This record gives sequence, C-alpha cells and structure tokens, in this order.
Amino acid sequence: MFKIKSAGDHHIEQISELAHLLWPDENLSLLKKEMDHFHRDSTSELFICEENEDILGFAHVQLRYDYVEGTRTSPVGYLEGIYVRKPFRNQGIARQLVEVCEDWSRFMNASEFASDVELLNEASSLFHKAVGFKEVNRVICYAKAL
Repeated sequence: MFKIKSAGDHHIEQISELAHLLWPDENLSLLKKEMDHFHRDSTSELFICEENEDILGFAHVQLRYDYVEGTRTSPVGYLEGIYVRKPFRNQGIARQLVEVCEDWSRFMNASEFASDVELLNEASSLFHKAVGFKEVNRVICYAKAL
C-alpha cells in the first residue's frame, strides 16, 4: 500500500530523478540542487508517494506572493510540479498528492490554489481539470536576444 508524506533529505535523489522525467530538458544536477533548495525552503514543500521505500510520484507546492493569473489573494499555493511513474498512474496517487498540497497551502494561510500547464500538454490539462482546477487564462510568452 502506498503512503503520501513529506519528503525527507534521503528522498531528494529519487525526487530529482522523477523531476528529470517531468522536465527532461533540464540538467539533472541542477534539478538536484533545486529540489534540495525547495526541500529546505519554508515557503515550499515536497510531497512523495512511497511504497516499500520506492517513490512512485512526487509533488512540489510553493507559496507565491507575486501576482498569479486568475487569483485575487496572496499568498497563493502553487502546484509547481507533479509526476507519477507511468505504471502507477490512474490509481488516484496524483489526486492525493494534489489534495495534500492543497491542505499544506491552507495551513500556510493561502485561500487559493493555482497551477499552470504548457499549452500543448493535453494530458496535464485534462488531469488539472479532473482534480478541480478551472482554466483562467492562456498565455504565449515571447523573448528575443538583445
């Protein structure tokens, strides 16, 4: 049976590997540093789903104090990332991870919860809708070298 809980120091390696599956274009060693930073940051929390010492999935939630699309309050609990290994999907793990992130956000005095999805990531968009998120905006970002 799997268990949802806050990550410990010894989970950072496995969380980083899952984060690399979520964001494959990112450098793994940089992800490890970021995950370690988030683990120690008082405005951030890493949650894991664990079974027999194996991490099946993780979620990263953080308080955002700057403007968050579609919200009216501050801070806002923000689902920064969530990933469940493919063999364990569609078992309610991601939904439970989101619920724990929402609970943590409430505990941290946030009254709103938000997230974002890449425009072309239909699977993630469907998941967000399934766990109760409402789409509030679509944005295309631009940049150029100076």
